[in-house]
Amino acid sequence: MKQKFAAEVQLIESSGGVFEVTVEGELIFSKKATGQFPVEDQLLEELATK
Repeated sequence: MKQKFAAEVQLIESSGGVFEVTVEGELIFSKKATGQFPVEDQLLEELATK
């Protein structure tokens, strides 16, 4: 993501198995909501539209 979008990427560690991706404060993916990790292409496609 850093290279493809020249984005600042930050990992915020926590507990409970929650994996969420936000762009400029907007939630674009939530493992908590879907119950699964995103497919890489799916996530990159979401990022490309932001």
